[in-house]
Order: sequence, then C-alpha cells, then structure tokens
Amino acid sequence: MTEHSSESWKDTLYFGDNLDILKKYIPDDFVDLVYIDPPFNSGATYNVLFKPTAEQASKETAQIQAFEDTWTWGAEAAATYRGIIDGSITKDPIPAEVVTLTGALFSFLKTSSMMAYLVMMIPRLVELRRVLKPKGTIYVHCDPTASHYLKLLMDAVFGVRNYLNEVAWCYETGGRSKTSFPRKHDTILRYGRSAQVAFYYNNVALPRDFSTMHETVLTDENGRLYQRNVKNGKEYRYYVDQGVLPNDWWADIQALNPAAKERLGYPTQKPEALLQRIINASSNPGDIVLDAFAGCGTTTAVAQKLGRRWIGIDIAIPAIDVIVKRLESSTTEQGRHLEEGVDFEVIGMPRDVAGAEALARQYGDGWQFQYWAVTRIPGALGNIKKTGDGGVDGTISFWDTSKKNNLGKAIISVKSNKVVTPSMVHDLHGAVVANGADFGILLMLEEPTKGMRTEALKYEAYRYNGKMDIPMIQLLSAADLFKKPLPLVLPAENMVIDRKKGDSVKVVSHEELPL
Repeated sequence: MTEHSSESWKDTLYFGDNLDILKKYIPDDFVDLVYIDPPFNSGATYNVLFKPTAEQASKETAQIQAFEDTWTWGAEAAATYRGIIDGSITKDPIPAEVVTLTGALFSFLKTSSMMAYLVMMIPRLVELRRVLKPKGTIYVHCDPTASHYLKLLMDAVFGVRNYLNEVAWCYETGGRSKTSFPRKHDTILRYGRSAQVAFYYNNVALPRDFSTMHETVLTDENGRLYQRNVKNGKEYRYYVDQGVLPNDWWADIQALNPAAKERLGYPTQKPEALLQRIINASSNPGDIVLDAFAGCGTTTAVAQKLGRRWIGIDIAIPAIDVIVKRLESSTTEQGRHLEEGVDFEVIGMPRDVAGAEALARQYGDGWQFQYWAVTRIPGALGNIKKTGDGGVDGTISFWDTSKKNNLGKAIISVKSNKVVTPSMVHDLHGAVVANGADFGILLMLEEPTKGMRTEALKYEAYRYNGKMDIPMIQLLSAADLFKKPLPLVLPAENMVIDRKKGDSVKVVSHEELPL
C-alpha cells in the first residue's frame, strides 16, 4: 500500500512497529487527533517492550515482545539513541531542543530501564507531531511512574506554549496499599500542534449544577434561563442550557471492573467513556483519529461508533486479532454492522509464504508467527503463553454428540524451525494424549518431510460424531495456510468457547469465523 490518502479513504489497522508505519504510510499534517496509551515503565508484565531474551541478553540486544512492560537497555535502545542524536531515525530531522534534552536525560539516567523507555518514545513523539494537523491535538496517557519525564519530552517536541492540560483520570478500582497513599489515577497529557487548537466545548460540556451558586435563576431577553454573578461591577451569566466543562481531574469515569460488559480480557483496557470524552472534545465526525499503540482497540472502536475516520497501529498480533474481532462485532451509532474488508482493512499481516517467513524471523522467538498461524485455522484460539504451554499453541473446541458432554477438543502445535523431523509428530501425539484431546494439528513453517507423513499415519483416526474419521495427527505448512479451503479434516460444525461469556458455550459454524 502507498502512503495513506484522504481522497480514497478506508479505515486502516496496521500490524508492525508504529515508528516504521508512521514514516512509511502517514503523510505530514494529516491527522486531526492523536491518542496514545503507550506502555508505562511500571515494571508490570502486560504490554509491549524492549526486553532481551535469555540468549540475546549476553549480546546486549533488545527484542520487542508482547504483553510485558519491563524495559531493559540493549543494542536496540542504544541504536535508537544514536539515531536520535544523529537525526537518522525519523522522517524529518529531529529538532535541536529534543536532541539536547535527550543528551541531558542520558547524562542523568544513563543506561537505565527508564532511559530505554524514553528512547523508544522520543522518535515516535516526533513522528506523531509531524503527522498531526496544525489545529490538531495529541493526548498521551501515562501513569505517574514516567509522566514527569514524558512531560519534558512533550515540551521539547510540541513546545512549551502548546501545553494545554495535565488531566488526572481518577478511579477506585484495584487494590489498596497499607504503606503508601493508594495510587488511584493516571495522567493524560494534552498538547496542541500549534496555538490554534480545535476544541469542541458543546460536545463534552456537563449539565450545570445551579444549586452550588445559591443565586436566583433568571430569564434573559430571549427566554433563556441563567444565573448571574457580579464581580467588580461586571456581570457574568451562566446559562442553564450551556453546560460546564469537566475539570482537569476526571473522577466521573471509572476504570473497568472485572465484570464490565465491555471487558475483553486485555490487561490495560481503558473504558469507552474515557475515549468518548477525548474524541468528542477534539474532533468532529469525519475527522481522522490515530492511535499508534492500539492495544485492544478501544480508540478505534469508539472512533468508529462516533463517525470518525481512524488509523490504528499495534506491534502485537494478539492485539490485532482482538481489534478485528471487536470491530466486527460492534455497531455504529446508526446501527450499521461492520464487515471485515468493507469498512476497514488490515495492513502488514502475512499475505504469502515470504510474509509468513518474515514474521517468523522478525521477532526472534517465533511467537508472533505462532499466534498468527493458529488463528488462521477456523475455530482455533491461540495460546497467549510463550513458555510452559506443554506444546499446545492453540486449541479448537467443537460439538460432538457422541461425547458425554458433547464437547470435543483438538490441539495445535506450531513449529517455526527451519529443520522439521518425525520426532515432532511423535511429540504432538504425546501432547494430544496428555491433554485428553481428540486430534492434533502440527503447523510448520516448512513443508513436512516424507518421514513425518509416514509417522503421522501410524496413529488411529478419531471417530467424530461416531460416523466421520478425522486423522489423529494432521500436518500443515505455512504455504497451506494460504490455500482455500485449508487442507485439513475438521469437524463439520466447529464450536468455540465464547471468550466474552467465560465458561459458557456458543455454537458457531466455522464458516462464520474470520480467517
């Protein structure tokens, strides 16, 4: 795809590093509103990070992983730091003020985890400023762990004069400390691209509480109700129908509790009400909203519902998977149901074997390839765990009337190795037996060998519904994933456990499931 264009618009979800995508696809002065909820440097394990694997740690390299938020200085962070200093890492030269601040921060923080985090953020903030329209606004969602450093960066990138608000989003959910005051707020930094910032008062004004002024409600010459306040001989009128803006501390929007209907199971998910306020305040229907750390897609989902155009970017395939399913199941305010490929498109996912191989190699451990490959199989759910999964990288649950509980199970094992051997088939059979599964699928980057096919034929078939034989072990290559239909023998009616309803079971035909 070429550079994004407003003339031939299609809402777009990008998979990949947001720095690369911003430089490659998003033009200058293009976006009306940016909201980002980047990973905090909190030491928690839930988001996206620079963190070396055990093998890479000795080489001082850094690898982007998913669902963790622990930052370690390594070769990747060091290279990014050098790119900031010499100006080679962004599309346009990095402002001198930003380079100076980066050097000052490094002299203080050195090669700490905080400096690794800030080094990741600096070029991305510079690119986000480039793509923002002159009247556009950016909201940066962070927590107190790093908000003071991020504010310095925002001052340098966007300019001190373009600082607008530091919003404290207050909430009551979560645990409470017994040794410190409970930490119950996030920080949202709001900056403009210039002094001419678009802001839509009426979109976010709250009903005015006139009981707090203890003044008589009067009627003006046009029949509008108001209260008055006189200061230094000047009259100020407060109209009933005008409303009042929320303060810069938002306690009326609570964080999602575990039982919330919109909860998707994504650890850092933010409530839709929070994004509704931000999007309504700083954009109009038809404007373009960008989220460069899309996560579970709250920004894109709310933008869609409010009639905005949107761009989402995330580097984790599970996040892309969650967003696609969320958008497909949502509706606009006009009640229009979304359909993949019609209302939005996904860019950056593998479209051929070369793309699958690149995905397997790009992130070192093959985990992104593993998750992507599993979710290409109808009815399959990927395993988020990277280690200790017992060789189970995905599962398929399906309806089988011959079973006492009517529920059958298949497991999927993914191998991104360049070398494949019959022992992998034997290991999968062991995992099928150990997990009480009915059959297994071995999904490989490479084509299976003749020896592997011979080994797979040794095992007795599974009798589905008491009348259809399904091979106990089935072999699938990356090339097979692009064939329609897939060369697999699957139950005629797949059945998946509905992730939104916990343990309840929902019957779904595999033709209905997105590939």
